Amino acid sequence: MSLGGGYMLASRDGRQIPAIGLGITMKTNGKSTHDAYSMFEYAVPAQTSGPPPHLHTREDESFLCIAGRLDVHLGGQDFVLEHGDYLFLPRNVIHTFTNSSKEEARVISVVSPAGLEDYYQALADLPPGPKDIAVLKGIMADFGIELQLPPQAS
Repeated sequence: MSLGGGYMLASRDGRQIPAIGLGITMKTNGKSTHDAYSMFEYAVPAQTSGPPPHLHTREDESFLCIAGRLDVHLGGQDFVLEHGDYLFLPRNVIHTFTNSSKEEARVISVVSPAGLEDYYQALADLPPGPKDIAVLKGIMADFGIELQLPPQAS
């Protein structure tokens, strides 16, 4: 629904981006916010891991849990987010997350400045099937994201 230049989206409404094995719904992007931020609604299935440990060099993230629970590892510390909990994930700090519960977790993520939507779309545009780690690292580098795997896994 348009509201004098703004718009309203219900829960789970928005542009779906099929990347990283999660339900990613883009709520708004840099075009709408003059590149100030982008916003996503993540649906993390039960007992599902999110991305491998990584850091962003260009943007800060915020997570607001709206359903279920999410285990987040951030900068060497572990956090459990439940309904209403907020976590700030600053740039240049290694993080990852998982949903270890038996129910779907849903999180609103605000990313500032905008641009992560283009990264997700680049991943979604890859052909189906197993992904070449070198290709993934290249895409990540294009968007200022660094994979932080243990040395034996790289």
